[in-house]
Amino acid sequence: MEIVVSNKASRPLYEQIVSQIRAQIMSDELKAGEALPSIRSLAKSLQISVLTVQKAYDILQEDGFIEATAGKGCYVSAQNQDFYLEEQQKKIEGCFNDAIEIARMSGIPLDKLVSLLTLLYEEENPLLLQGQSHFPAENKED
Repeated sequence: MEIVVSNKASRPLYEQIVSQIRAQIMSDELKAGEALPSIRSLAKSLQISVLTVQKAYDILQEDGFIEATAGKGCYVSAQNQDFYLEEQQKKIEGCFNDAIEIARMSGIPLDKLVSLLTLLYEEENPLLLQGQSHFPAENKED
């Protein structure tokens, strides 16, 4: 398993670890049941804090990508890909419902909504790269 992190990146180190491990699992580079490096050994090889790797592993476990066994380490979960895709689809459905509600209230017809979705899907959107939503309600601070 190869992980590369950079202190100069805009994303925190733990997010870089999470996204790379998640991508390796989704691409089947890491297989179900395969052991991950221990938290200490990964932290040592990346020359970062053990707490950073622990946070990354905790997120991966919460998301269903890995399973931790006390005293034995962390392993790739057998159900990770289906679980993750189902969770992502639920999030997308919620965003679509918000968009549909706004479109209906604004009188925007379905064909224009589909065209907008297609356009946004096919381009690299700066808002998405910054982690912001197209829906104003989701960008408000509480």
